[in-house]
Amino acid sequence: MSPRARLSRLHEAAEIWLAEERHQLVLFAPVALGLGIAAWFVLPTPRDWIAAMLLGGALAAAGVLASGLPRIALAAFGLLFALGVGAAWLRAEAVRAPVVERAWRVLTLEATVDAVEARPAEGRTRLRLTEMSGLPPGLAARVGIRGVAPEGVVPGARVALRASLSPPPGPNIPGGYHFARRAWFDGIGAVGYALSDVTVVAPAPERPGLVRRFEAFRSALTKRLQDGVGGREGGLAAALVTGDRGGIPNDVTEAMRDSGLAHLISISGLHIAVVVGGVLWGTRRLLALSERLALDADIKLIAALAAAAAGIGYTLVAGAEVPTVRSCIAVLIVLVGLALGREAISLRLVAAGAFFILVVRPEYLLGPSFQLSFAAVAAIVALYESPLGRRFSAGKEAGRATRLWYGVLALLATGIAAELALAPIAFFHFNRMGLYGVAANLVAIPLTSFVILPLLGLSVLLGAFGLAAPVDWLLGHALHLLIRIAEVTAAMPGAVSRLPAAPDWAFAVLMLGGVWFCLWQTRRRWLALVPLVIGAAGMIAARPPDLIVDGAGKHLAVVRNGTVALLRPRAGDYVRSMWAVAAGEAASGDLDALPEARCTPDACTARIVAGGRAWTLLATRSGLLIDRAAFEPACAAADIIVSDRRLPYWCAPRWLKLDRRRLAETGAVSIRLDRPRIRTMAGQDGAHPWARHQVFRDAHFSPPSSGEGPGVGHIHKPGAGQTAPPHPKPPPLKREGLYRRRIA
Repeated sequence: MSPRARLSRLHEAAEIWLAEERHQLVLFAPVALGLGIAAWFVLPTPRDWIAAMLLGGALAAAGVLASGLPRIALAAFGLLFALGVGAAWLRAEAVRAPVVERAWRVLTLEATVDAVEARPAEGRTRLRLTEMSGLPPGLAARVGIRGVAPEGVVPGARVALRASLSPPPGPNIPGGYHFARRAWFDGIGAVGYALSDVTVVAPAPERPGLVRRFEAFRSALTKRLQDGVGGREGGLAAALVTGDRGGIPNDVTEAMRDSGLAHLISISGLHIAVVVGGVLWGTRRLLALSERLALDADIKLIAALAAAAAGIGYTLVAGAEVPTVRSCIAVLIVLVGLALGREAISLRLVAAGAFFILVVRPEYLLGPSFQLSFAAVAAIVALYESPLGRRFSAGKEAGRATRLWYGVLALLATGIAAELALAPIAFFHFNRMGLYGVAANLVAIPLTSFVILPLLGLSVLLGAFGLAAPVDWLLGHALHLLIRIAEVTAAMPGAVSRLPAAPDWAFAVLMLGGVWFCLWQTRRRWLALVPLVIGAAGMIAARPPDLIVDGAGKHLAVVRNGTVALLRPRAGDYVRSMWAVAAGEAASGDLDALPEARCTPDACTARIVAGGRAWTLLATRSGLLIDRAAFEPACAAADIIVSDRRLPYWCAPRWLKLDRRRLAETGAVSIRLDRPRIRTMAGQDGAHPWARHQVFRDAHFSPPSSGEGPGVGHIHKPGAGQTAPPHPKPPPLKREGLYRRRIA
């Protein structure tokens, strides 16, 4: 068969397939857009971004050569892919704002308060400051203060304080939570904390009446719920109404996450559905009591308008976060369909919400909130559009016992579908997941839907008249029961499963397989099992790195035997917990405790067996100068050296030298020693605008032979074929102490 004939047969097969699935093709619009957005974030340089857009254009041009549905599908996919790349790039440039390049330990400044975020559970408040004296115009800083903000410290006020400021920190492990990237899109160019009391220099000017009243109402409502309900239950009540999670203690947040109930804290589809559904049902019932209205007015339309107003109002009061906006868009589409007498609950409304959000805020694609929200909703809607879901709906026409049975089965199937959709996302972002989420949700969702949310609505209503105390008492007990469900579930044996940080490619393949399975309707959807199995295997088989080094070289961890052993015994809980989670381990310890390590107050040496050989690690942990006579032989005997200061040229390990100079180029580093490979933050960030390090590709290494003599470790970059030239001789190491110390 000639190539032309084969191409014709392929085109014919594609035409038949797309004709069978023609109603599903529009669902892939946000998928193509999202792939383009993801490509911009993954590809490192502007040259690559331009090439990606040209690739989308080439796909669109190739579609012109086809005919029928293949032409439309290929052209639309290519154009939307290119649009996604361009939208992400344009958004990143549109939010460009000054970012400080170095840390200021003590800075006296005057600034304008842009926003106030109270976090009573942590005993502090966050201020967003702008128009800071002596700093670049347009710079915004997030500054933490202890306790409650003083009176008068409100948006628009001019304040004076002494503060410490530094650039927004990136991850302390490649692939970790990237605050610097989020800060870039939030317009935050510096972070820090107050070193003095905050004093008001000039009061806030009068803001527009409607805006001022709404902000005051939202703030007062949050405080009333926190104080009226009280304790951690009050913090949870405020989070469910206004979206302010500052009053929720960390232990409650962890229990909700480990029990699979964290989605209840995020105001999304469940909360919007209860509010809108309640208003819709209540309005229709009330209007139907009037015979004249029932006969002369369109009650369904009036109830739909009232429900839409309630949904929009709740979204604004809740802070208009991603899940809330998505749910509001979806429910408005549903209400329009109901008002027109059509069935509107479908994957199309999910796709419409996703497309709208990605066009406006492309960076949301990378956030767990967006991914968890849309994955759960898409999985549930796909379930009920499947033959199995239609059987659940058909059971509603049977007797009471049969309806009850089908209702129980539907609730169980919904929980399983949601958990299957959420599990890989939870593992990828949090490296842990509660295994009993289905069982916990079977109890927690009805409790939240039929008890807690109605009580919250009644509390908000009666609170305006000062009559909410009895309702707040009931609400506190109901929320206490919800928290206890989370705590008991999270404390059960084997309740939490942990995995090391998964490769990006495995997560992407798994997600694409899930999208394929949910969006197609014919038997070809089962082809998704191939990427699902490959992606799941890649995530499960992930191994933690052997070494982790932060971007300053101050903190180092050796991952061994289920423990993350840190170089510095006084390392903070944040670093310990973050690295333990990333490594998929539950415990952290000290390097001193490892039998193969020897430490002094100034340095540690450790022997690490990996990849069929023993590696010698040398790391400094004090600022005092070590005698060259002792340090130079130790450097020569080491395979890897890590230091938070610039080491002299004569300190030459056999393989890799990570001192202040090199870490300034690479950022945080994770190293696998079984097949030597280093992953760097610079390689992850590339030339994106929030990158703080030079473009530095993740590198493969050739380990030295056992008999290799000392020498400067070289990085073998992929495709280079040659080792990098030796580093130029740095200036002598500056004496940083009065005494010389010994090395182990």
